[in-house]
Order: sequence, then structure tokens, then C-alpha cells
Amino acid sequence: MSTSTVFIISVVAIIILLYLFSRVAEIGKKISLYIILLLVAAFMIIPFYWMFVLSTHPTNAIFKYPPPFFFGNNFSANFKSMMESVNIVRSFLNSLLISGSHTALVLFFCSIGGYAFAMYRFPGRDQLFVILLATMMIPWTAGIIPWFFMMSRFGWINNPLALIIPGSANAFGIFWMRQYCINNVPSSLIDAANIEGCSEWLIFFRVIAPILKPAFAALGIMTFVNTWNDFMQPMLILRENHLHTLPLMLKYMLGDPTRGTDMGAMMLANTLAVLPILIAFLTASKYFMSGLTAGAIKE
Repeated sequence: MSTSTVFIISVVAIIILLYLFSRVAEIGKKISLYIILLLVAAFMIIPFYWMFVLSTHPTNAIFKYPPPFFFGNNFSANFKSMMESVNIVRSFLNSLLISGSHTALVLFFCSIGGYAFAMYRFPGRDQLFVILLATMMIPWTAGIIPWFFMMSRFGWINNPLALIIPGSANAFGIFWMRQYCINNVPSSLIDAANIEGCSEWLIFFRVIAPILKPAFAALGIMTFVNTWNDFMQPMLILRENHLHTLPLMLKYMLGDPTRGTDMGAMMLANTLAVLPILIAFLTASKYFMSGLTAGAIKE
């Protein structure tokens, strides 16, 4: 029986025992809940920790059995190998430009679209929204060939605009913002702003946008992570090496024809690629706990 199998069986046995223990008393329920949450948190943290550890070891140590679980002393050599193999700074800036610009456009267009669907009544609104939702049932891969032909006709091959502009007003983002506006934006707030003589744009940016901060944070994190990790679209559009994003750079490192695959350097590059996502999440996560209708009035 392998070590991983024994480990999984042990974890399952611990969970079963905790469940039985939780049936005894109220204090047992709380202790069991906290232990289970700690185990789940450990399962989610261990892959990141192991990636950080492997980024400090040479390739031969990474493939040894058992693999290393503590930090090594090969960080500087891996960093030097990574910098000689690829231009990670340029790839990082490319990914940051594309992901940041696309996320900003998605938040702008989806918020005004969702706000319009939620707060305004106009002919064909419900029918148009149903059609919008129906587009979410179409697999993205079904439109990859027409999308590529359109980008080619626009002359956007080897142009980051092909990854920034398409999808800026997507169905999921509009649906997300519409539902949030319906549940958290009182119509009396808009009426009061209209009485004060505010224009529609002033109402949206000064009154509505602050209420939408939690929705902005959630949609922004999802959009940024998906764009940052996207591999298919950049592979089809970005042909030049100086335009490559981080996923394309990592693929190049995996099969470097001149240097071979240096797993230590690749793990270090993976670590640097994950850090911005963690920072983006930690920066925006505080808005999830803020008041959903901060500054608004009750109906």
C-alpha cells in the first residue's frame, strides 16, 4: 500500500471519528468543526507550500523519493537559470497589462449593463435578458474559430487588444451585477438622486458604484484570475516571444529546446506567477465582509 493511500485512509478515518465525537456534546461539535476546517485549509495550503519548497531545490532533488518537504539552498541558482531561459519580467508585464485592462473593462461595462437591466424598464428588456442568459449555455470552445477569424480580420494577431476588448461585456458579468443591484440597490435612493438634479452618469458613479464594491470585488477577482491563467487565447493570438504571457512562458520553459526542462527554475517561475493572484485576492477580499448596502437607506 502506497504512502498516499495510507494518508488518505487516515484522513477519512479522522473525519469519521470527528463526526462520531460531534454527536456526543455541543463542545464536541465545535471542536470537530474547527479540526475539519483546519484539515481542509491544510489540503489547500499544502500544494502552494510544496511549490515554494520545490522552487528552492535542483531538478535531481525534486525527482528523488521521498520528495523534499523543506526549503533548500538552490534558490539563487534556480533564479539565475530562470532569468537566462526566459524574459519573465516582460511576460509578467504582458500578463499584468492584459489581465488588468480586461478586468477594468469588464467591471465597467458589466456594471452599467447589469444596473440598466435591474433598475430601468424599457421595451424588450426581459426578452433581451433571456437571450443574454441563453448565450451562457453555448460552450466557449464553439466560438473559438469565429473569434479567431474576427481577430484576424481586425488585424489583431500579435496584438494584446484581441485579449482585452472581446468579452468586456459578457453575459455572466451582466447577470452578476443585475442580481446584486436588484437585491441591494433601493429604488428610492435613485429617486432621491433624481430629485437633487443628478445626471444618470453622476447617479451611477457617485451613488450606485460605492454600493457595488462587494460585487466589483468578487467579479474582479474571478475575471482577473481567469484572464491571468488563460492559455488558449494567448497561444492563438500572441506569436512573438516578447508578447508572451506567463502561461505561454511556462509552456516554453517546460520544453526548452536549448536548455531542457529545469524543474527548479520552472517551480520558481510558477511561484512568481501565482503571487499576483494571491495579492489580488487578499486586496479585494475585505469588501466581501463590508456592508452590502453601505451608505444606502432602507426602503
